[in-house]
Amino acid sequence: MAVTISVTVLLALVAALLLKGRRVGLGTAAVLWLSGFTTASTGLADPVNTFLAALAHIATNH
Repeated sequence: MAVTISVTVLLALVAALLLKGRRVGLGTAAVLWLSGFTTASTGLADPVNTFLAALAHIATNH
C-alpha cells in the first residue's frame, strides 16, 4: 500500500513536534512550515520533489 504525504504536511508535522518538544519557538516553527510553500513556488520545487521521491524509493526498498 502506497502512502503519500505532501511536503507541506510533513513540514507542519515536524514544526509541531519541534514546538511540542520546546526545541524551537512559534516564529521559527512558522518559518519552517511556510518554507514548504515558498519552495513549492520556486524553481527548487522540481529538484526537491525529485530528492524526496528518491528518499521515498530508498525507504520503501529496505
